[in-house]
Amino acid sequence: MREYSTPLQVPVATTGNLTDDVVTNGTEHPESVAFARRTRDGWVDITCAAFLAEVRAVAKGLVSAGVEPGDRVALLSRTRYEWTLFDYAIWFAGAATVPIYETSSAEQIEWILADSGARAVVAETPEHTGRLKEIRDRLDDLHHVWSIEDNAVSVLSTLGAEITDDQLETRRTTAGPDALATLIYTSGTTGRPKGCVLTHGNFMFELSVAIDELDTLFTPSGPEAEPASTLLFLPLAHVFARIIQVGCVKARVRMGHSADIRNLLDDFAAFRPTFILAVPRVFEKIFNTSSQRAVADGNGRIFNRAAEVAMAYSRALETGKVGVATRTQHTVFDRLVYSKLRAALGGKCAYAVSGGAPLGDRLGHFYRGIGVNVLEGYGLTETTAAVTVNLPDAQKVGTVGRPVGGTSVRVADDGELLFRGGQIFAGYWHDDTATAEARDADGWFHTGDIGEIDDEGFVRITGRKKEILVTAGGKNVAPAVLEDRLRANMLIDQCIVVGDGRPFIGVLITLDRETVPAWAEQHGKPTDISKLLDDPDLHAEIEAAVDAANKAVSKAESIRKFTILPDEWTEEGGQLTPSLKLKRNVVMRENVDEVEALYSH
Repeated sequence: MREYSTPLQVPVATTGNLTDDVVTNGTEHPESVAFARRTRDGWVDITCAAFLAEVRAVAKGLVSAGVEPGDRVALLSRTRYEWTLFDYAIWFAGAATVPIYETSSAEQIEWILADSGARAVVAETPEHTGRLKEIRDRLDDLHHVWSIEDNAVSVLSTLGAEITDDQLETRRTTAGPDALATLIYTSGTTGRPKGCVLTHGNFMFELSVAIDELDTLFTPSGPEAEPASTLLFLPLAHVFARIIQVGCVKARVRMGHSADIRNLLDDFAAFRPTFILAVPRVFEKIFNTSSQRAVADGNGRIFNRAAEVAMAYSRALETGKVGVATRTQHTVFDRLVYSKLRAALGGKCAYAVSGGAPLGDRLGHFYRGIGVNVLEGYGLTETTAAVTVNLPDAQKVGTVGRPVGGTSVRVADDGELLFRGGQIFAGYWHDDTATAEARDADGWFHTGDIGEIDDEGFVRITGRKKEILVTAGGKNVAPAVLEDRLRANMLIDQCIVVGDGRPFIGVLITLDRETVPAWAEQHGKPTDISKLLDDPDLHAEIEAAVDAANKAVSKAESIRKFTILPDEWTEEGGQLTPSLKLKRNVVMRENVDEVEALYSH
């Protein structure tokens, strides 16, 4: 049984809670910029003192409305400034936040509100409150629904006018490190979501080590260093974005919010973040879109060569020996190609943090080669985000890094990764059986992921335990390796590898609605995807992508047949989670006939 531990190098608070950072910032650094809020006139800075005052006012309203210490208050909203404001106001009132993805159906919302026993809901829009009206009569614990777009901030601020500062301070300080901070319901790739109990102490432990180890991001230094800033665009209902939010507050990093992915590049250009966080699909989309645009402009060969040089340059950095020819070409392409790609991220972005799914070494080397170092990490809701991460001075592209300080990793006999540390959750809400299955008596959390640890402690994820396919010939196949490589192709949007109990491995593929029409136009073909499904040239492109993916595995694990589907898999359609993970059980259930057809001849 292989094991690796990273010692804890920084002190972790044993008293207080997450609200202490807001009070400290507002009283000791009142004029420092905490947030930038987008308005019709552009981005407007909000100071630490102004944020503290606004949080206090809203928290007083919650107290006046009857929210008690330990109560659960749900947040149903897109990523926006008010999300963060209400998150801290809920904590100031001594309560716990229950995030709900704004895309959730009425049935999903009802389950989370009923299971958590939420006393109140802060929703974003009238459409959200409309969903709540369908189910409110069945929720005995729910007493209040406020809407952000219906002046929830001012309504609560007015309601709490009679609550004194001393009363609020007493309430704010009731929670200690062991108190519930949030119930985050797993996104549910299989089965009904479970509520993960995360305490203030879980977040405090995670942040103490993360801010120390990622100090280059949170507190950049040097004569030419830009003050740290980031633009959050991932759902704050996901623990990945949430930990960055709380980390930025703690480190006084200027933070903005963007909920509209369609305007993301415009927001990057205006906000100019020094670092960002994203899931791999975002990095794939940026690469594929850039490649497709280059082809459309007649510069496809230049872009492809520039990408090859960027990856070669990054790989050479790991050895410390960048050849003269590679360095020279890199300098030329930096002016012609790389600088434009960095400009698309705002021009100041030197680092990105990737999580939620494997990034792959190809994209990792590409981005580092163009001057945006993507630090890939690994974690789950149950681990309060990252338990491993690559660091600027300790990085191996293609791995998810070493365990963060105070954390141990172990590979069980069956290959499953186990973790132990102060950020591991307390358990599942009202589900002792599931808690006992996930966390053993010695405190080791069983992740369900398969992986390995190298001699230097770097962790590599190789598959998902429950997703391992066993072919009719008895060969174990991890789909993630093949799927990650296929999704890197600019024409492929999503895919699912199949073959459990079958004679060979196959794959179902959906096409990218953004890049395929452009490819079709360049090749003189109809841009309607439905008319391209049987196109021989398109099939040749997909077959080439399959062949490239097969190079990563043995012959027995390789894909023998593929099918291109006419539809796409989306969050709205129910095939993807809000963090863009594939719901394999849903996709397999909806495509039984397509899978059977792969093996019918």
